Amino acid sequence: MADWQTTVTSPALARLLATARLPEPPGAARRPAYRMLAAQVRLLVSEGRLPVGARLPAERELALALRLSRTTVATAYEALRADGYLRSRRGSGSWTALPEGSAPPSDALHPVPPDEQGRTLDLGVAALPAPQPFLSAAAARAVEQLPAYAAGHGHYPTGVPVLREAVARRFTERGVPTTPDQILITIGAMGALHLVRQALLGRGDRVAVDAPSYAHTLQALRLNEARLVPVPLVTGPEDTWRHAGEPAARPGWDLTEWRRVLNGAAPKAAYVIPDFHNPTGALIDEEQRRALLAAARSAGTVVLVDETTAELGWGLPAGVAPPRPTAALDRAAQVVTVGSAGKLLWGGLRIGWVRAAPALIRRLATTRVYSDVGAPVLDQLIAAELLTEDLPAVRAHQLARLRDTAEALSAELRAQLPHWRFAVPPGGLSFWVATGGVSGTALARAGERAGVRIAAGNRFGSDGAFEHHLRLPLTVPAPAVPDAVRRLAGVAARAEEEGRWQGGVDTQPLAV
Repeated sequence: MADWQTTVTSPALARLLATARLPEPPGAARRPAYRMLAAQVRLLVSEGRLPVGARLPAERELALALRLSRTTVATAYEALRADGYLRSRRGSGSWTALPEGSAPPSDALHPVPPDEQGRTLDLGVAALPAPQPFLSAAAARAVEQLPAYAAGHGHYPTGVPVLREAVARRFTERGVPTTPDQILITIGAMGALHLVRQALLGRGDRVAVDAPSYAHTLQALRLNEARLVPVPLVTGPEDTWRHAGEPAARPGWDLTEWRRVLNGAAPKAAYVIPDFHNPTGALIDEEQRRALLAAARSAGTVVLVDETTAELGWGLPAGVAPPRPTAALDRAAQVVTVGSAGKLLWGGLRIGWVRAAPALIRRLATTRVYSDVGAPVLDQLIAAELLTEDLPAVRAHQLARLRDTAEALSAELRAQLPHWRFAVPPGGLSFWVATGGVSGTALARAGERAGVRIAAGNRFGSDGAFEHHLRLPLTVPAPAVPDAVRRLAGVAARAEEEGRWQGGVDTQPLAV
């Protein structure tokens, strides 16, 4: 294999294995450890969470990390080789593979390939189409400005000035006085998170995260060998909804648990999504934000705030303003905010940003040149036009689309899947749905066979939790929702039937 292939270290693989839950017939003897290990690796490869071609740790290293015998790991590797999921070469180690004739793994959190879009229902990716005609008009205006930039090299490590000014102005409008030197423009929000991780986190550092949380960030942290400390989102008695006569509460922060984690684990950073949380849609009030910042300040923890969904308050009552951004409450320069044009404007622009102290912005700009030298200039000019000239109209357009889909999805889920439970959130891009005991992994697998992409809930847990949940995006057009839920209900019926036939229940992952 090539020297540049992905190498997965023992700690990183151990944390991935802890998220892989497997069905086990009730009353059956527990699988031998080598079979459990092999099955978990197969699951990770088949779901795309462990890349094909990734170099795995040596047997002795992985045995130490998992506290297993070397014989157990060696036997698991041999079983994987026999099944076609592992290949080895003396002197080159072992790397993941797929059996001959297998299709590449599909990840419900990645976009459906263009050649499948006509026959696959995408209930995995939570991203809206572009707001037209606003995007095209903004692009035309941006092209007119491009000659003024084309005379130079086109490299802007901190971002094109006009976009930095537009983003700073938007923060100021939302209640956080901000100057352009506090803004760094990046290639999407994931690019922003990558730069911040590189600057603030070292290998093995603890990071406290919501449970559930954004799946791609959790995966990126695992692969960078951060030690994740989950803090559950919990219910509040004053904020309930009713479905079939039964109350359930929308999630919020458990501040008692947050204080315990911050004081006991002393994480280097805390990653939170307080504004229309992904995947639950929760909106954290200002009092809780203040309390978390105070606890983090005492622990010396940096608070990394993901605001990619902050503008998506489609369910807020008329005249009710959202809480002020978390950075507005920061008195100790401990908050680093990541944002994006991808959720409100269009993901195809690949524009994100970091808001932080000017010294950190300069540091990020200096280090980023070793991976990229800036976001595309034309994309930045288009984003600046949309933020400066079209933002109110674009927000109204996108929020109306989300609101219509949310209303249709809520009605259809209650009619066609009445035993499933969900809270209608005040905003965001998705519903977080409890499936009444049906395995989310089983639903995703049944959906793959039926042409329905489904994001299983365990992808959003740091430790394999939320197996009986799904994230359903609000990106299907409202008129198409009844048919989408009908297909989803068919997948659920198939998964339930297969579960009864197999006697399947969920088991705990291999202890690591």
